Amino acid sequence: MPKFFNPLYPLISRISVMDRYIASELFAPFLFGMGFFSSLGVTIGSLFDLMRRSVDVGLPAMLVLKVLLLSLPQFMAYAFAASTLLATLLTYSRLSSDSELVALRSCGISVYRLVTPAIILGFFITGIAFTFNEYVVPAANYQAKVTLDRALNKEKPSFQERNIFYPEYTKVKLPNGEKEQVLKRLFYAEKFDGEKMQGLTILDWSQEGLNQIVTSQAASWNPAQNTWDFFKGTIYLISPDASYRNILRFEHQQLQLPRTALDLASSGRDYGEMNLAQSTERLKIERLSGNEQKIRKLLIRIHQKIALPFACVVFAIVGAALATRPTRTSKATGFGISVLVIFTYYLLMSFGDALGLGNFLPPFVAAWMPNLFGLAAGVWFLLKAAR
Repeated sequence: MPKFFNPLYPLISRISVMDRYIASELFAPFLFGMGFFSSLGVTIGSLFDLMRRSVDVGLPAMLVLKVLLLSLPQFMAYAFAASTLLATLLTYSRLSSDSELVALRSCGISVYRLVTPAIILGFFITGIAFTFNEYVVPAANYQAKVTLDRALNKEKPSFQERNIFYPEYTKVKLPNGEKEQVLKRLFYAEKFDGEKMQGLTILDWSQEGLNQIVTSQAASWNPAQNTWDFFKGTIYLISPDASYRNILRFEHQQLQLPRTALDLASSGRDYGEMNLAQSTERLKIERLSGNEQKIRKLLIRIHQKIALPFACVVFAIVGAALATRPTRTSKATGFGISVLVIFTYYLLMSFGDALGLGNFLPPFVAAWMPNLFGLAAGVWFLLKAAR
């Protein structure tokens, strides 16, 4: 196309010939990696299980295909970083094997300048991966779950239907000055139909000792007065010595309790089915309950939603640094190295997840630990290659 018909010509003309050449070489192996790793993930992660269910339950072939297509974005999200690594390894290995890197370095071009196109590509793919993870993956995961549940005749409402537990915690100051988290109130309901909760039992330790037990046949949230309306129940008042102080029966009673139990019951999506905005809203609800384990887990998942796309930059640095070494590397060796690096990355991710959930690491460090290790390794390999 003539340059005066191409609106991108002014921008492209500013990019050096070397950068355009390396970028064009990176494009084909990246697309190959996306296709390979995505299809491999779908096959291992979804296809075998769907085929088993199709045989056992008799799922239609079109429905199996639909669920597979809806499962694909999740594995594509993981494939972005892996494909970036594979593309940089294969491209720079090919340039090194054909002595093109030697020729460029003999012209005075440093290793850092040579890997710049790969790093820019890593940032570009990071933006795509983040957008994809935020707007496509959660919706596709949720739709795949709903579609499969309907086919298996176990469609679930968008709320927790049975056995709603809500522990409310508070922090108390010990005589030695330290603060300890203790249970303040325990809320339990047998059923929830989206409007009313049935079969409620509430244990209240808001004052010293267990001071009241509330049982009720039903309860609903009153948004006008920000209270709970309890129907047909009994309030047992407990003395500090654990004896009954009084028993009050009621047909209708309003109690000033937080609505967090309703919010928790209404949150019907799993972690993988929520984007950052939905996860942040869920975190606000979990903070009200004071359940540190759930709060910590959700914080790790939120940080991982940001850390995983940035693995594309880390893998671009690692792949380019490994492949610019003077040793010749075949395509099979480059592919094997990429598999090893990917396995190590996800092993570190699982390790960081366990340390974060065990409260050995802060959620931020637990989520970003694989990227930090990968970045350190990439910089080290790059420094060695530049010598």
